[in-house]
Amino acid sequence: MQTILSNASRVLAGLAAFAAFGAAHAAEPKIAVTDLTYEEKVSEYFRVVSAQSKSSIKASASERETDHSYSSRGRLDARQESSYYEAEGYYTYIDRGELRTYTADLKGALLKGGGVRLVQARPYSGQPTEKIFDIIDRIKKGFYPGADYVLFGTVSNIAFRQESMQLPMNSSHTGVLSLDLVVDFSLINTKTYEVKAAFSASGSGQDTKILSRPGDRVVFNRGKVMSETSRSLAEAAYGELMAQFGVARSGRATAVPASLKGAGISAPAPAPQVEPVTVYK
Repeated sequence: MQTILSNASRVLAGLAAFAAFGAAHAAEPKIAVTDLTYEEKVSEYFRVVSAQSKSSIKASASERETDHSYSSRGRLDARQESSYYEAEGYYTYIDRGELRTYTADLKGALLKGGGVRLVQARPYSGQPTEKIFDIIDRIKKGFYPGADYVLFGTVSNIAFRQESMQLPMNSSHTGVLSLDLVVDFSLINTKTYEVKAAFSASGSGQDTKILSRPGDRVVFNRGKVMSETSRSLAEAAYGELMAQFGVARSGRATAVPASLKGAGISAPAPAPQVEPVTVYK
């Protein structure tokens, strides 16, 4: 009887330990990561040429003849109109939207680092007006169901650069395609709309080719450049977010007392260890 009670107490204690672990897991804040919103001024050259010409001719004639006389009459009416119009210049407009390429690595960093839980966000589906930057309105409309916080990012600078340089003591050249991306992030509480963290993060990537002969054609790997940019942006953003938000990273296993091991209770599997984060400023 005493053995049965002892085993029962061990099982109850183990269940309590796992209940506490589950409660701690449930208490982790839920974060939704938006796609990166951008706004860009675009200028396009235009030239318009219009030429029109219109002409018309009306003619009439009549004759009259009697036994004693003869007469004839004629009439000609001719008109011509022409016009010419030419204009050229630059048409400027604002292009707005979302970049859906550079957030996957950031979501992966949050999952690997632990301390938070990810919630799937709905992409913006309205017209690309200034409303796309109204994150509070998007929260109120239910774009992030179940999220405690929304990590909202806007692109402040993005630029591809293509450069070439001659190698010293050599006729070869190097061609470089690089991408620089700077994003402003805000972490917003979905209940109080309070800003819990705000920071800028940058990412960069490049692809380098060597041209041995003048006139060689080079094909850069744009996918590699974009992938490197996404990963470096994720590292920088994750480091800043954890520094400001103050979420404890998981990675330690929950210890199980020796007295509970006999009841078949084992420790939960440890979360993945967080790799060192490089913060680019």
